[in-house]
Amino acid sequence: MGSTVLSLRIDGELLDRLREHAARRGMSVQDYVVRTLIRDDFDERFQAAVDETQKFYGLT
Repeated sequence: MGSTVLSLRIDGELLDRLREHAARRGMSVQDYVVRTLIRDDFDERFQAAVDETQKFYGLT
């Protein structure tokens, strides 16, 4: 799998908070943001699978 560059413009206060969160975990800001995005994407895909399963079994 290749990688692509994504450039973001963010508020200075948000960057400071991201630095703090990343530092607590011993990570770079970049790694922290990527990990957070991956986790959020997984959560969305998992919820979609749960919703489909519930529809299949008529639970919703």
